Amino acid sequence: MAAELLRISLQNPDAQLVQYAAQFIARGKVVAIPTDTFYGLAADPFNLSAVEQIYQIKGRPESRALPILVNSVEQAGTLVRDLPSNFFKLAEKFWPGALTMVMEASHRLPLKVTGNTGRVALRMPDAQVVLSLIESVGGPVTGTSANLSGHPSCTNADLLVAQLGDRLTLVLDGGETGAVLASTILDLRENTWRIVREGRISEEQIRALLG
Repeated sequence: MAAELLRISLQNPDAQLVQYAAQFIARGKVVAIPTDTFYGLAADPFNLSAVEQIYQIKGRPESRALPILVNSVEQAGTLVRDLPSNFFKLAEKFWPGALTMVMEASHRLPLKVTGNTGRVALRMPDAQVVLSLIESVGGPVTGTSANLSGHPSCTNADLLVAQLGDRLTLVLDGGETGAVLASTILDLRENTWRIVREGRISEEQIRALLG
């Protein structure tokens, strides 16, 4: 069955549409959403059935963790065992934005979401539709890219539907994201920092902040 497609503004979303999508997530469904980089798959990370759906939709190995999107530093703190000191500097400078930070996951986060690694990758996107959705859901959502595993990430809903349309029930169409680069992934474990993937935020920018 084809996915329901709803047009929505990335930065000025209609509150009723956001609430509609939040109800899908509350019922354990997976919703495709636009972000400030690529389209993502949003679900409740505490709902193991929803998490399993994401792995099936993407054809993603369950050994690979699912990134999680948050709408505040405080919310991030509930998902991490201990927030490293570098986290606060980075969040103040680059959140909301294209920086994903990897840290030790809190025990309250299901191990399945971490790919059984005990690590969690968190990002606060610069996209009001996502921040509002998280607020409406009442908690964080998953943020893995909305594509088949190994295929290109999607910058618009047409590309997304072509890849995943028959596997989804709801797609929020925020138009073309215009993204060329994904978020930068930074590992903050062990009281240091290491770039896992250099994306929109460069190593030079991070080094200028952290030294």
